[in-house]
Amino acid sequence: MKIASFNINGIKARIERILEWLPESAVDVVLMQEIKSMDETFPREMFEDLGYNVETHGQKSFNGVAIISKLPLEDVTRGLPGDADDEQARWIEATVIGDKAVRVCGLYLPNGNPVPGPKYDYKLDWMDRLHAHAKSLLSSEEPVLMAGDYNIIPQADDADSPEKWRDDALFLPESRAAY
Repeated sequence: MKIASFNINGIKARIERILEWLPESAVDVVLMQEIKSMDETFPREMFEDLGYNVETHGQKSFNGVAIISKLPLEDVTRGLPGDADDEQARWIEATVIGDKAVRVCGLYLPNGNPVPGPKYDYKLDWMDRLHAHAKSLLSSEEPVLMAGDYNIIPQADDADSPEKWRDDALFLPESRAAY
């Protein structure tokens, strides 16, 4: 099973390129982040015409995640468990039914800037929820893949100029430790 993750930064802006890339890549499953589309306006038919199953967790104008798969998708979950009041569309998961069933999770972790403030607090809380849910998923018998835009610079050598990121939520010690 060939799986790809792609931060598309807006489905409207990238749809033509994605439709060109899909046959070239021969990918079975794509986890998309930043679709910036509501579920009802996502161009699902374009993917379905290419033989893909489509599941979305959209939000108007920003965020949003999607899974497209040539293989059947079952047991879809939208939204990261642990906060029933969280309305941001940053998490989707489903079981892909291939030779083996695989639980795939697409995520768009919060940026967290500016620091300090509520956006950074939300990022750290989201990461705590991610850890708790990951433990739950990994305790099952099913293989699990979590992929997407983590919005973290885990190590200094992951940045061209680490000193420029010193005060950014993506590079703060608390963010990196939570990663």
